[in-house]
Amino acid sequence: MYREDFIRALRLELLDLVETHLSPISKRHHYSEVPLETNIRWRPLVLVLGNYSSGKSALINDFLGADIQATGQAPTDDSFTILTHGDAGNSDNRIHVVEERDGKYLMNDPDFPFQNLKRHGQRFASHFRIKKVNSPILENFAIIDTPGMLDSIAEQDRGYNYQEVIGDLAQIADLILVLFDAHKAGTIRETHISLRDTLPAHTFEDRVLFALNRIDECTSFTDLLRVYGTLCWNLSQITGRKDIPMIHLTYSPGETTESPDPLNPEAGYLQYLKNQREDLRKAVLEAPRHRLDNLASFVEMHSERLSHYLEALVNYGIKRRKFFVKQLLLGFFPSVGLGAAVMFILLHFGIAGGLPPVMLFGIGSGLSIFFLFSWTIVFGQLLANRFNRKQINKIDDLVSLDNQNLRDSWAAVRELAIKFLKKTNGKFSLGVMEADHDAAKRVLEQGTKEIRETINEIAAIHPGERVDDPPGPFLSALAKTMSEWRPLG
Repeated sequence: MYREDFIRALRLELLDLVETHLSPISKRHHYSEVPLETNIRWRPLVLVLGNYSSGKSALINDFLGADIQATGQAPTDDSFTILTHGDAGNSDNRIHVVEERDGKYLMNDPDFPFQNLKRHGQRFASHFRIKKVNSPILENFAIIDTPGMLDSIAEQDRGYNYQEVIGDLAQIADLILVLFDAHKAGTIRETHISLRDTLPAHTFEDRVLFALNRIDECTSFTDLLRVYGTLCWNLSQITGRKDIPMIHLTYSPGETTESPDPLNPEAGYLQYLKNQREDLRKAVLEAPRHRLDNLASFVEMHSERLSHYLEALVNYGIKRRKFFVKQLLLGFFPSVGLGAAVMFILLHFGIAGGLPPVMLFGIGSGLSIFFLFSWTIVFGQLLANRFNRKQINKIDDLVSLDNQNLRDSWAAVRELAIKFLKKTNGKFSLGVMEADHDAAKRVLEQGTKEIRETINEIAAIHPGERVDDPPGPFLSALAKTMSEWRPLG
């Protein structure tokens, strides 16, 4: 078995973990209205962003090994294009588009993770498509090509919210390439918004790679240093980071490294620089490996948030049960007293008319039960509504907030818990809630640990390397542990 087979097998196990154990719990308790695995079920994704004419399409064509995407100095393609693998059969060995479908097909097919994009409307759907290409590089992942970012275009010009679309795609992408070119080193308005606001809100820093592309268009090494310095300055101002992220320097492999002008030998500076396009290619090829890390983070994040969410509801349920026991006791003794008082009045004033003691006791007991029932229905419900409002107002007291990680986790689900308690009025099965909370905690505390251990051992295997024995606990141990976590219902 090869490293790639291990990665693929573990990815399927992680999807099964989410689909079988976390999704049923999340839907049952309104943590998520759609299955959690919806956005991670499909293949790994590489999102390519950049200014117009930054060389996105040319870079993608270089990866694919054919001219699939249109290229040019001016904006040439204003569509979001999903590039995935398609089998051409035995008819043609050349790399080409095997099939092309529109956005409506993509957003309505449950096999793709793009249903959420429907909210962007018909105008976006007409600028969204998929191309199936018989390129070997696409066998294990898909690439998303995006419209070039512009400086003066507004939302009404595009007909949809470009930043919201980028945010939705960034959230499901495993790797994001952001390209700049020598003529527009990070000064485009849409680029500024994407790097400052959109990407930080929807993804993590370690998923984003930067590249200064088309450096062959700099007239000299001094010109390149000026452009590189400008880009570094812009990135530091946009991201607010003191440390400048790694910026890959790339150019088309077909460009000569020798000076085209004998009177300007400095124009041949490319021969002293490594073209890091191959480094980008290797990073893209590692997208399936990134998907494993992202899936592990996904399981950790949602099991932690779900556990915190259910902790609040379980503690609420325990308090509600104690409250009702207290209210039942408060209603029980007055009800018994009222029943005894009625019996005394009947006997003392001779109203009983010589009824046998058993019947008299039955009348008193019946009146006691009636009074208790009335207390529970009328006053008990009023007190229960008051209890529910009080607990919602003090909902932060239901969970542990001892450190910043717990506070961040709770902040992500706090409104969900409030919404759930308002919608159900606090009425739910405490037993089911406790069992699901226990299952979520076991995924968090035990499952995620085994997942990380397995991923770390896979990382030690080189790409293309064949291994006879599965690393560490791998699938058998993980599957055995998972089989013990079957959720209720």
